Amino acid sequence: MITIVPTLNICWLDTPACRDPARSGGKAANLALLAGAYPVPPGFCLTAAAYRRAALASPVPGLSPALYAELAGAYAQLAQRCGMADPPVAVRSSAVEEDSKIASFAGQHESYLNVRGLAAVAAAVRRCWASARGERVLAYRRARGLHLEGQGLAVLVQALIVADVAAIVFSADPRTGRRDQVVINATWGLGESLVAGTATPHGYVVARVPHLAIVDRQVGDPGRMTVAGPSGTYEVRVPPHLRALPALTDAQIAELARLACQLEAALGYPVDLECAYRDGQLALLQCRPITTLGA
Repeated sequence: MITIVPTLNICWLDTPACRDPARSGGKAANLALLAGAYPVPPGFCLTAAAYRRAALASPVPGLSPALYAELAGAYAQLAQRCGMADPPVAVRSSAVEEDSKIASFAGQHESYLNVRGLAAVAAAVRRCWASARGERVLAYRRARGLHLEGQGLAVLVQALIVADVAAIVFSADPRTGRRDQVVINATWGLGESLVAGTATPHGYVVARVPHLAIVDRQVGDPGRMTVAGPSGTYEVRVPPHLRALPALTDAQIAELARLACQLEAALGYPVDLECAYRDGQLALLQCRPITTLGA
């Protein structure tokens, strides 16, 4: 039996404490709201308060011995949940203002995939913290009239889904603003190539009514894919036997569209999802508002 006790520095996705964006950042708080009812991989956050204390102690925030010990304990608990020693994790920044209705911060802060071992996780946390003062983030804040110091940066450490297929799903069309269609982009492997735009995604449009019907599909050679290596990830050419195949089955397209519609109804706004399939099992990795739609 694993006992999860939230602290000032650590909170778990499946506990109420993690649902507060002021504590866990927008990205983690959005997932925490859904963790009980949807297929969200297990994980925990180093809180925004932990970052603020570290930033006060040094211009280059680092983990104190006490915080390192807390991180070690949380990573050991995650290993128990995953049933393996040194489980691979995704380490993602989760700013307090991130994935809100006014700012997504998509691609601004750092994320690291396939991180293994306590020392590597701690190093990734420090790099996430350092990204909060990066010029890219500061320029993003200036453009949106946000305070340059920000309200804090949490870091999400989450069990990695070594995806066969990654997908981005919009419950409304972000290009046209249409609310009666779900748009899905998918590619082989982990989602980095898809998010970075280095892979050409397979595209699907699903009509929401009268039932979830695929009304358009664009399937071609995606070119590149991201795979997990012994340490970290790397990008390769899509193998020949996958190039002519659709990344998603029709049943998976319908499942993703249904999930997007359910989450839009539950949250009260159009959503942008990041999802993954591993051995046919769906995982929900991120959920944020679509900030590019009109009123």
